[in-house]
Amino acid sequence: MRKQYHSRQVGDDTFTWDVHSLVKLSTDLPVKLVPLGNIAELDENWWFANGKDIASPRAIAHHMELVNKTDLAYPIILCAEGRLMDGMHRVVKALVENRPVIHAVQFAATPAPDFLNVDIDSLPYDDDDQNS
Repeated sequence: MRKQYHSRQVGDDTFTWDVHSLVKLSTDLPVKLVPLGNIAELDENWWFANGKDIASPRAIAHHMELVNKTDLAYPIILCAEGRLMDGMHRVVKALVENRPVIHAVQFAATPAPDFLNVDIDSLPYDDDDQNS
């Protein structure tokens, strides 16, 4: 899996999680089926919300390539409140394939963020982990 992070605003703070850490923490969680209609982020500005990226055709094509390559056998990860922490490309693939549900794991208590108020672009992104 390529190196990735999940960030969200919590009050005045930016919480950021290392997705590799979230995957490890969620390994033993039970897998359940979640209706796609419950994924609120499908109707939000997900990939382009940081204000730095724009939804250009090239950027959209890049995400579509990732959607096509993704494997729905891996569950998405939800926080304790049911918000998406990992798996938007899988959610979009399920939507495009007209699937009503997707496999998910959900934390009972959302893990503490790995980073607080850090610019996500300053975090390490090494390509060595792409196949892990």
